[in-house]
Amino acid sequence: MTDLFVSVAVLGSAVLLSEAIRRTAARLLPGAYWIYLLEAASTLQLCCCTHELKLLGETAQLELLVGLTLTYIMTVIHLSTFRGATCNPSGILESLCRGTNTVRAAVVLIACQFAAAVAAQYFAASVWSLGLSDVHVRHQRFGFRCFDPLGGTLMEAAAVELGCAFTVQAAALHVHKLDEKLRAHFVAAVITAVVYAGGSISGAVFNPVLAFSIQFPCSGHTYLEYCFVYWLGPVLGVASCILLFEKIIPFLSGKSTIGLEVPAVQKQKKTQ
Repeated sequence: MTDLFVSVAVLGSAVLLSEAIRRTAARLLPGAYWIYLLEAASTLQLCCCTHELKLLGETAQLELLVGLTLTYIMTVIHLSTFRGATCNPSGILESLCRGTNTVRAAVVLIACQFAAAVAAQYFAASVWSLGLSDVHVRHQRFGFRCFDPLGGTLMEAAAVELGCAFTVQAAALHVHKLDEKLRAHFVAAVITAVVYAGGSISGAVFNPVLAFSIQFPCSGHTYLEYCFVYWLGPVLGVASCILLFEKIIPFLSGKSTIGLEVPAVQKQKKTQ
């Protein structure tokens, strides 16, 4: 139980640190530049928290209900604090295709995400090196190494990542139909469900930058194989979901393309 409390404290510290960066940037930087630091700070929060949750789940042998509850709670916190940051290259590419972002802005935003993903690796290693819990001490003895995250073949893992990304994107496209107070909880419930369903096969990451931070350093497969699973799979999942709900279904029903508003959890806000 001590390990759990320590990990919860680490999660809280990561959220507070990222929130401090967001608030400071909002006060000191103009809107045109604040959006980039917002994306970096939020991605840092997502990756740092996921590093700790992954270690806790793999090493502390948490009960399934406890692990899923932590996943749900942290997802609600992320959605409530990100202020519209996507923390996902797929979301940036979607905004580029919709015309709400320029190519230059999209490149810079994705670069900020990957820089934050690398920074999260160093943050996690620094915290673990303090040996605050038995889980951290054991992980330090292994040199902070992680091992093959795939519980199935490359094709199975890629299919799971595609399916997870498709499901979450579908939820994001239709979440605007719910009361605003329920939206974060609905998306968090969907994410928790797909993590439960696909976690044993691929880890159910469905986010290229998050996978780059927590899965790519692991042994067992090459970078190209990880790119196939964790980059191609999610991007195809998001693209196929948008194509289905905004092109194919309206075409078959004889209606014009659905003018779905970009969900609040995916919008890039330039002001607080």
